[in-house]
Amino acid sequence: MSRSHAEELKAQGNICFQASDFIGAEKFYTRAIIHDATNPAYFTNRALSRLKLSLWEAVIDDCHHALDLLPTSLKAYTYLGQAQLALDRPNEALSSSQQAYKLAIAVRSPSAATIAGTVLQAKKRKWEVAEEKRIVEEEGVLGKLVKLLTEEGEKEVSAVERQWSLGTMEGRADKGHRREEGGEWKDREGNEEGDRQALEDAVWEEIEARRHSTREKINLIKDVFARADPAKYKPRIVPDYLIDNITFCIMHDPVITKHGQSYERATILEHLRRSKTDPLTREPLTEEDLRPNLALRAACEEFMQGNGWAVDY
Repeated sequence: MSRSHAEELKAQGNICFQASDFIGAEKFYTRAIIHDATNPAYFTNRALSRLKLSLWEAVIDDCHHALDLLPTSLKAYTYLGQAQLALDRPNEALSSSQQAYKLAIAVRSPSAATIAGTVLQAKKRKWEVAEEKRIVEEEGVLGKLVKLLTEEGEKEVSAVERQWSLGTMEGRADKGHRREEGGEWKDREGNEEGDRQALEDAVWEEIEARRHSTREKINLIKDVFARADPAKYKPRIVPDYLIDNITFCIMHDPVITKHGQSYERATILEHLRRSKTDPLTREPLTEEDLRPNLALRAACEEFMQGNGWAVDY
């Protein structure tokens, strides 16, 4: 009886989720878990709802519970990587997303292309962190400037978190909420508390905006110094042979066809679901005709290690 009731609660949560009522969905999935904590789907469903609500740590907790119950859970690894990346943990995000990608390819999941994008974003952020650390260690004027900007950015994020904890967060939240004089939040109908979730969303958006601003400032300083030293400056160009001919992005997991054309695995598999032909030559092509292009993959990896910006090329 308890498990059947849990399924009913899950169904109610699905209805809320489809209606974009993520708070309601989370509540129903939580009730389902209370009745049956052995079903990993309940945890991954709640993780996705919490992902929509930007509750990153809670997402990670749910994903770990799901993986304890089902170590091969594609959804759990996918959501785990996204939450870790949102928390600026690129190494962890890369590991989780790569595992998700392997599982997606193994079951021919349509989500493989999206997961591959998360893998590339994690690699990019990992490169950015390593690059910032390298510059700081070089010391000199540029290293000191990067260190100062990084510290300033951390202070800004801490200030936002402190304001939130004190209930004095300034700014504009979603759903029409605003901050009135006296430091109290009021919505359009004059309620004192307003929508807590809207406030949390506003805080997370503000924190991410501060972090993004810091990264932009650091990149600008680095570009200025690079241009001032022609020996170090070089155009940011990705070689054509590293570019996927379907998405025109740098490849992560290239495969080669029997006709000698190379594509990103996830994107060519998606194409083959619609048409059993080579996108360039229009010759007949099936999944069995694809082989890993190990040499090209090694070239992509080597290029990415020194050029993390290529993800956005």
